[in-house]
Amino acid sequence: MRCPYCGHHDLRVVDSRDSEVGEAIRRRRECLQCGQRFTTYERIESVPFFVIKKDGRREDFDPHKLFAGLKKATEKRDISPDRLNAIVDGIEAELRRSGRVEIPSYEIGEMVMDRLKELDEVAYIRFASVYREFMDLQQVKREIEQVLSTRTSARPPTNAARR
Repeated sequence: MRCPYCGHHDLRVVDSRDSEVGEAIRRRRECLQCGQRFTTYERIESVPFFVIKKDGRREDFDPHKLFAGLKKATEKRDISPDRLNAIVDGIEAELRRSGRVEIPSYEIGEMVMDRLKELDEVAYIRFASVYREFMDLQQVKREIEQVLSTRTSARPPTNAARR
């Protein structure tokens, strides 16, 4: 590394600390030649990964695109952008932990569906109708019935039902 003021190579680190977000290390450096101080940031280089689309095309994974899809599915629902960002961050972290460089789009879609089903059933149905390419109301109805049956079977019986 060179001093941005004089180009000299001899530098010393005056201070190191994590950045506010915690994704980088902030270092204050001082040039031993000219005495000027400047800040550098050290980040872990993340390995890019690709989404394999249905037609075989490869695209860079884009968390913004994932967020946009979630935002559209949750439009006019009482769900904060922070919750959506948490879903995107969780999916991205899970994909990175997998260590794979290429991930089929259907795997990401299923991950989104699982999280939306827990978050908001209406948003889940909206997303599913696009993701699963429903062609008629019967398909939508079957999906809604499946969500409702899962919901009722997951609930404990009420006192009235035990009599």
